[in-house]
Amino acid sequence: MSVIKKAACGLAAGVSILCLGGAAAAQEPLKIGMVTTLSGPGGYLGQDIRDAFNLAVEMGGGKLGGTPVQVLVEDDALKPGQGKQIADKFMKTDKVKLLTGIVFSNVALAVVPDVLDNDGIYVSPNAGPSTLAGKECHRNYFVVSWQNDSLHESAGQNANNLGFKKAFILAPNYQAGKDALEGFKRMFKGEIVGEVFTRLDQTDFAAEMAQIRNAKPDVVFQFHPGGAGIAFLRQYQQAGLIESVPMVVPSPSMDAVTLKAVGAPALGLNVSAQWNSDFDNPASKEFVEAFTKKYNRPITYYASQGYDTALAIGAALKATGGKVDNAEAFRTAMLKADFKSVRGNFKFGRNQHPIQDWYSMRVEKDDAGNPVIRTKAKILSDVGDSYAKDCKL
Repeated sequence: MSVIKKAACGLAAGVSILCLGGAAAAQEPLKIGMVTTLSGPGGYLGQDIRDAFNLAVEMGGGKLGGTPVQVLVEDDALKPGQGKQIADKFMKTDKVKLLTGIVFSNVALAVVPDVLDNDGIYVSPNAGPSTLAGKECHRNYFVVSWQNDSLHESAGQNANNLGFKKAFILAPNYQAGKDALEGFKRMFKGEIVGEVFTRLDQTDFAAEMAQIRNAKPDVVFQFHPGGAGIAFLRQYQQAGLIESVPMVVPSPSMDAVTLKAVGAPALGLNVSAQWNSDFDNPASKEFVEAFTKKYNRPITYYASQGYDTALAIGAALKATGGKVDNAEAFRTAMLKADFKSVRGNFKFGRNQHPIQDWYSMRVEKDDAGNPVIRTKAKILSDVGDSYAKDCKL
């Protein structure tokens, strides 16, 4: 500080405060890089993550944990190579150390290892592939949503509780789809009478409908997030299967947007998730009210995860004074999970993935006759994932 500036600041206590306040006001915001899917059939997933994350920033007065932040957002278009290029630009050109936002596991597997190799920090609001949860876990990698298998394990347990004995299971042929079928099979105690991998970009499921009919299962489990899930449910109803073969699905296959698109044919669908918009805790109520007021559209699980991710990062930044240059200090703060999650109980396991509760839900009519997703009962309490035991952190 110059002699003139020192003299000016020393004239009076009030002036001194103003000088310090001016310095604080000039603080550069912490840049957070968000790589997410904003276009194509799965575009609304990334849009909800982005909007809910930004809502948390807005509710904090442009800050997370008292730290001013600038969220840089770019669309990976569900292309792993494009996601990798965006992350590279964030880190090398924009000097971003903290990244988030990825929806799909194939994009995550292209991006996250590069982030970690460059001493960056990645906090996932959605994708949680098994390959990064066990032996390949990393001190700078955190998942706030779930490990991929675990939400499908909850669907398997839901199927057991509902008394189903023969299941036909389907998912897209990419890492999250493989994790989905493995997770369901790990928990389901009945017989698998058919197992099919679909294409990630598939929208015509006529062949799969014929296979389901021929296999004569008493339940279908399917994981198809975004537009593919909407197409699958519509075709399931058109094939006349909805009346004869019940369906058990994880939250990505039946969210509020999918329900709005499908409507009445979804009635009776059995869903499992770690959060729903009817949760009766203060954090969830505040989030639902704020999101509805701000965006006036259905709230998905993806939005809740984007919001929780922002809160988790904010709690860590509060403890580190807004610093991310010391990754170990950030990690120590992050692992405390010192925030109120919209889902209720939340903590990190040894592999820095969630330990949380899972609930059964069902699509039913509300008082006005409209289909809604209603929480029915808890399926699993305080559970982590099957890969944590292999993580040596």
